[in-house]
Amino acid sequence: MNEPTNPRDRPLRGIVLMLAALAFFSCSDAASKLMTATLPAVEVAWLRFCVFTLLMLGTAIGTGQAHALRSKRPILQTLRALGVLGSSIFFIMGLAFLPMAEATAIAFISPMLVTALSIPILGEVVGWRRWSAVMVGLLGVLIVVRPGAGAFDPTAIFPILSAASWAVALVVTRKMSGSDGPLISLTYAAIVGLLVTSALVPFTWVMPGWREVGLGLVTGVASTIAQWLVVLAFQQARASVLAPFSYSQLVWSGLLGYVIFGNVPDQWTLAGASVIIASGLYTAHRERTVRVSSALAK
Repeated sequence: MNEPTNPRDRPLRGIVLMLAALAFFSCSDAASKLMTATLPAVEVAWLRFCVFTLLMLGTAIGTGQAHALRSKRPILQTLRALGVLGSSIFFIMGLAFLPMAEATAIAFISPMLVTALSIPILGEVVGWRRWSAVMVGLLGVLIVVRPGAGAFDPTAIFPILSAASWAVALVVTRKMSGSDGPLISLTYAAIVGLLVTSALVPFTWVMPGWREVGLGLVTGVASTIAQWLVVLAFQQARASVLAPFSYSQLVWSGLLGYVIFGNVPDQWTLAGASVIIASGLYTAHRERTVRVSSALAK
């Protein structure tokens, strides 16, 4: 029982693109964490979305596709964009207080949350195996954050909220699958994010210095490149092939966290991350199995 393949699939190229994307995401996160030492999280996100919007609009105009930015599902695109925005702001808030590896490990609960949200939003039927994977993933998060222990940090709620927001964005993306191209989705996310953060940033405004502006360019450019690389990766290889490699971001986050901030993941973070990864991989496996079974039944 094999997953249907596309003769143009290039798995190795897709994997390389995905690994590069996750490295750029981690670089963006590292720059954001550096900025949180002097700027509020909303302002950090605003700088990121400023760069993101300029790059996306420049791409659309430069490639002669500005006329194609009209969405067929504007409400869903806006909802998806708000999910992307929430994911960005909450994760940056988490980075202000938590080591990169710990925040990233907690945020990887999002695939399990997608499973839960797919029931009311997509009408999917989730069996006991995938529910078990969700519960195991939540156990992994509890291992990382250790509620009730002396080391518990309540700011761990921020990457959890980030994961929940990202899960909403992913489920909405599934719901409008095939409606709009990636350029429309990315541009919507950029513009909505910029509009919302522009409305919020005056309430917490701190004048950025040249260092912060430079880091803002780094986080915006790195994040935009990462998102484009993800799009290219999915054009080269199937989601089931790429899913396991998404967890390489934990390696990048741990490495950058150590090199830049001197953070070494403790044994609880490593143990919890291992449980979350195992749960996520099993969830991806079950979704592939269900999808293949449904395709063969048609």
